[in-house]
Amino acid sequence: MNNLNDCFRASDTPVCLSDAVDLFSSRLTCNQRIERISIKNTTNRVLAENLFAQHNIPPQDNSAVDGYAVYFDDLNTDCETCLPIVDRVAAGHPIKRQIERGSAVQIFTGAPLPKNRNLMGPDTIFMKEDVQTENNNVILPAGAIKYANRRKLGEDVKSGDLVLRKGHKLRPQDVSMVASLGYDQVPVYQRLKVAVFSTGDEIQDVGENLRLGSIYDANRYFLLSMLEKMDCEVDDFGIFPDIEEQISKGILNASKEHDILLTTGGVSKGEEDHVKSIIDNLGALNFWNFAIKPGRPIALGYVKNGDFQVPFIGLPGNPVAVMITFLRIARPIVLTLSGCKDLDIQFFPVISDFSCNKKVGRREWLRVNLTKDIDGNIVAKKFHSDGSGIISSMVESSGLIELSEECGGVEVGDIINYLPFNEVI
Repeated sequence: MNNLNDCFRASDTPVCLSDAVDLFSSRLTCNQRIERISIKNTTNRVLAENLFAQHNIPPQDNSAVDGYAVYFDDLNTDCETCLPIVDRVAAGHPIKRQIERGSAVQIFTGAPLPKNRNLMGPDTIFMKEDVQTENNNVILPAGAIKYANRRKLGEDVKSGDLVLRKGHKLRPQDVSMVASLGYDQVPVYQRLKVAVFSTGDEIQDVGENLRLGSIYDANRYFLLSMLEKMDCEVDDFGIFPDIEEQISKGILNASKEHDILLTTGGVSKGEEDHVKSIIDNLGALNFWNFAIKPGRPIALGYVKNGDFQVPFIGLPGNPVAVMITFLRIARPIVLTLSGCKDLDIQFFPVISDFSCNKKVGRREWLRVNLTKDIDGNIVAKKFHSDGSGIISSMVESSGLIELSEECGGVEVGDIINYLPFNEVI
């Protein structure tokens, strides 16, 4: 159960984006159960416990190259050194014999360095292409560095190290680390269950013949796609008509089996915009009016279902506004409920290739593509249309420029904050 109490009920006064999202998110907790699943299925899952190294990586000193292992102290400093080759060691096939001073051993990449009783042994490795062999001897050039081409025991991870933290979303490189530590079962949070629906008599589902005055429901499919990409368990409740009783019943029904509810449209002040008042009746509306462009009408609240408070996010109706507000508002909330702690996103400073005015006190996003000027500097070129219904502006752009509430405009040559789509999608 999340503590989304009424101490910050919505008002008609526009609120600052970061303040509202931070306050709303601070009252959310991950209530997902922990399950242990096969490492094969862990990509994009959220780690539910800290993961510690069960052994050293690598587990012993080994060779980084194919070549010859010798004692550094046997090498001449000012001329070549000739040493007899007394054995060979391959990866997965350590040798037990003692390798004495004054000799060399042929060694292959990944093979463990042989050790004597006192745990000493050859410590320096020459690459195969840097030496010559003759009559079972190896001729080594001068100038070697001690410990060259040796991978040291535990140089990557030491036994007992904290390797991955609870709340981390597992990427392919993380799965590789988990495997190297020998974990076949991994503790993760169960997937967040999300209910998605749309409202509006003008909205039609794909596959239907489009009626006069209607549009296809692009927003719902964006939400379904994004949430599935975020590895949520998503249920599609379709489209609710602009009938208050049906919307209310549908929302209440969806709240019974889901961890969060998402919709688009119906959260403005219009006579047919019922969602805002319905949420207020079924639970509470905490925020709905944000000082942002695009996407001012957004509903953040909860639906009360018995002892549970199910968070609700109502996004705007225009497609571009839906996409941008999901990325910057809904996405961190969904991640928080999923148990994920990786909420920070990376903005990159780029040079503006355009000028525009902006209202102070409001956060705004512009769609841009990156290019290079004649000096090789990376610059942002604004898409030619700012309309919040222009889906092609999102398709043909590489990311967003985010302008803070304090900003009053942009001039050519200004340094501005760029958020690439691949940072959040």
